[in-house]
Amino acid sequence: MAVTAKGIKLMIAGLLVMAAGFILLSGGGSKDPQVFNYAMFSFRRLVAAPLVIVAGIVVEVVAIMGWFKGGK
Repeated sequence: MAVTAKGIKLMIAGLLVMAAGFILLSGGGSKDPQVFNYAMFSFRRLVAAPLVIVAGIVVEVVAIMGWFKGGK
């Protein structure tokens, strides 16, 4: 099998990290479309969430490519 058990565990961890990033990205809407909500420009949505999502993608790449010590 191309992906080891350790790789599968890392893939699941990467998916959880990406899901956490998308959860951080959500919200900030307004109930009234005529009222502008500045909450959508928070640090959490503009900086933290994309960094968490990219970190999850990096974990996925490492899991698939097997770039960790003790590959088996």
